[in-house]
Amino acid sequence: MPRTRHSTLDCSPGCVVEGALALIGGKWKGVILYHLFEEEVLRFNEIRRRLPSVTQRMLTSQLRELEADGFVTRKIYPEVPPKVEYRLSEHGRSLEPIIRALKSWGDAHIDLGKAKAA
Repeated sequence: MPRTRHSTLDCSPGCVVEGALALIGGKWKGVILYHLFEEEVLRFNEIRRRLPSVTQRMLTSQLRELEADGFVTRKIYPEVPPKVEYRLSEHGRSLEPIIRALKSWGDAHIDLGKAKAA
C-alpha cells in the first residue's frame, strides 16, 4: 500500500515538521542518507551490503522516493551489466546536519544492548 504524500506542508501547526519527517521517514531512508554522507557515491549493491536486512524491493522503493523528492541523484552507465550510481544532490546535502545530529543523539541516548534485551 503506497503511503500518503503531502501535497502541501502548511496544513496546520506542526504539519511542516510532519511533512519533513515524511520526506525522510521510512525504515531505511535515514540510513541510506547517512551512508551517502559517508561515501560520496555508492552503487546499489554497495548500499545493499551496508543494509543487510533490507530487501532489494524495499531498497529500490526507498531510493526511488529519495530520488523523486530530490535528495538523491541516480546515474546509469550504458554497460552490461548495468552500472548505477547514487549520490546526494545539493538538496540532499542540506540534510547532513540533521542526519548527523540524529546520529549523535542516538549515540548518546540509545543503548542497543538494552533495547535488544527488552
